[in-house]
This record gives sequence, C-alpha cells and structure tokens, in this order.
Amino acid sequence: MEFKNATIVKKANIYFDGKVSSRTIFTANGERKTLGVMLPGEYEFGTNAEELMEVLGGEMDVCLPGEKVFKTYKEGDSFIVPANSKFKLILKTVADYCCSYKE
Repeated sequence: MEFKNATIVKKANIYFDGKVSSRTIFTANGERKTLGVMLPGEYEFGTNAEELMEVLGGEMDVCLPGEKVFKTYKEGDSFIVPANSKFKLILKTVADYCCSYKE
C-alpha cells in the first residue's frame, strides 16, 4: 500500500532512546499518520486522539486500556486505541507499523 500526494515531515519522532522511531505524513485529504519501526522492548504510550494502529511487519503484544492481558497482533492485524488513554506493548522482534489518527 502507498500514499499518493502526501506531505512528509522530515524530522523523525524518536522515543525510548531510539528504539521507536516514526515519520509523520499528511495525506492529500489532510489525515495525519505516522509510519514507524519499533525495536524489541517494552513500551507504554499515551494518546491524545483515537489511533488506528496497523501492523505492517513483525508482531507486537498489546495491552489496551481497560484490558488486563496482552494480545498478539501480527502483520496484517490492526487495533484501535481510544483517545486520552495509555496502552502497553511488548515486542520480541522488530515491528513495522502505521498509525492513523482520528482528529
């Protein structure tokens, strides 16, 4: 899949000492997305807007808000994280992802 006529922000978003990085893009219709890579590790992220997270490669174990157990998401899977919440991830391998924001 590709995005046509997109604007890409040159500066990377870097988290967790460089173990998670992404680039922000804006699609032709103004949607904000990030395309990124996560290295193996444990992470917790907070959200402002609702997020649709698509796993493009690898896999990740995710504990969504209100859940007590982690669920594994693999290439081709996606999940939604509510706005103004936190979620946890455990990665045993490198994962490639696309995050779309509902704003």
